[in-house]
Amino acid sequence: MLDIPLWKRISIWALCALGLWLALPNAFYTTVERHNDAVIEIEATGVTPELQADVDAWPSYMPNALVNLGLDLRGGVHLLAEVQVEDTYATRVDGMWTTVRNILREERATIGGVRQLDAAPGFLKLRIANVEAMPRALELLRTLAQPVQTLAGVGEMDLVFASDGDVISMTLSDAEKAAMDERTMVQTLEIVRRRVDEVGTREPTIQRQGTQRVLIQVPGLGSAEELKGLLGQTAKLEFRPVVRRTNDPAVAPGPGNEIMPSVDEPGQYYIVEKGAVVGGEDLVDAQPTTDQNGGQAVSFRFNISGAQKFGDYTADNIGSPFAIVLDGEVISAPTIQSHIAGGSGIITGRFSIEETIKLSALLRAGALPAELTFEEERTIGPELGQDSIEAGRIACIVAFAAVLIFMVLSYGTFGFFANIALVINVGLIFGLLSAIGATLTLPGIAGIVLTIGMAVDANVLIFERIREELKAKRGPARAIELGYEKALSAIIDANITTFLTAVILFVMGSGPVKGFAITLGLGIITSVFTAIFVTRLVVVIWFERKRPKEIEV
Repeated sequence: MLDIPLWKRISIWALCALGLWLALPNAFYTTVERHNDAVIEIEATGVTPELQADVDAWPSYMPNALVNLGLDLRGGVHLLAEVQVEDTYATRVDGMWTTVRNILREERATIGGVRQLDAAPGFLKLRIANVEAMPRALELLRTLAQPVQTLAGVGEMDLVFASDGDVISMTLSDAEKAAMDERTMVQTLEIVRRRVDEVGTREPTIQRQGTQRVLIQVPGLGSAEELKGLLGQTAKLEFRPVVRRTNDPAVAPGPGNEIMPSVDEPGQYYIVEKGAVVGGEDLVDAQPTTDQNGGQAVSFRFNISGAQKFGDYTADNIGSPFAIVLDGEVISAPTIQSHIAGGSGIITGRFSIEETIKLSALLRAGALPAELTFEEERTIGPELGQDSIEAGRIACIVAFAAVLIFMVLSYGTFGFFANIALVINVGLIFGLLSAIGATLTLPGIAGIVLTIGMAVDANVLIFERIREELKAKRGPARAIELGYEKALSAIIDANITTFLTAVILFVMGSGPVKGFAITLGLGIITSVFTAIFVTRLVVVIWFERKRPKEIEV
């Protein structure tokens, strides 16, 4: 007969209470949002009376996780950027010149002098003095090649060498270029995410689109230009050897060199080597600071590898200038006075406070490995987002009311029990969305509306089975028990197939499709739980109290 153990009853009500408790902050969205923002701001800048008032507006013992609103609901910026992955080929090859030169100099007596020649981007060309030693030179250089670290590149080497008379050319293999493309995209996604997080935006969407594109959606940001300014800078910090200074921008820098303007000295240019001694990838920290004169500056610190390379170079080149290069401009070019150990220093210049904060944030986030070109941009105003919210709210209310009325008219008291489960179901959906930090979009609202319509399907199956058992002259208790037992297989079958569809949409889709799939999938889970457990528990409690001789469904 109808019997639910006490431990199971407590567990069911506890899960319902937990879900509704987690969903509660969304009923006070603005207050909780201000509370969360104030907590973060206090941690970053310190407490103020206004911030403390926002913190106190929501009790600390209450949950504060909210369902994040997506771009189409909150307004914000949408960008589609293409990553110029080919830029990394030239950077990699140019950086090999110092290593190539040093390994050939070890057998200078045999090979003779080595001189770099002009070459197309992505190629390194050099001329050796003794053409008869070409086989030995190639043998030495091929020791620099390493296996490509991908499954598709098994058996391939990363560098390809060729000779023509006394000229040796080096480039990357096709397998290594493909591997670098993948690494560049992964690194770009991570650095873009870090940069967006640095400015405190809430729940951005950063996804890969195709092979070379990145989709960036930042809710709450008011200008596409602001986001482009943040992402468009490569923030590439390098320390390069200085060849000489010049005031003629048209002078030929020579093979293996390039000419760069000076930031602090208008009209001055520096000819520097293409290969960097230390790069931004070795940075582990950067913070705004002041120099000895009280001017604005940025302090930096290298990792162990970068500190070692920086220390070795300064020890070997005392008295020589070196250039601090940021995004193709020479910030400063001090002369090395002594061995610089420890791997830390400061970048000085004509910075404002805002510029030092921004520069340090960009350096901490890391240098973009390649340039971004923006193919598509949209700014969605908050008014459009508010209209979407209102439309979604109206849709939910209409769907909710229609289902509630239909269930009561169709099934009477049992329909009322189903409505109780439906209210709990919607609360559980928002509780789960808050707990996992999901972002709600307009398609997500559509998923909730669909869930509301589907939530009563299980109850309809159960109630119709109970009707059939009553027609077969079963007693009330037995009819209810058989109704739940016989409808269970159909309920599970229908919801599993729909859940699998939601999983496929989530895996194969992107952006709005994922939002729809998440709310649909969570709605299916909560619907099955409320239909099988919550509704049954409510019916059992009612039956135990009323003990009706006859029931009408």
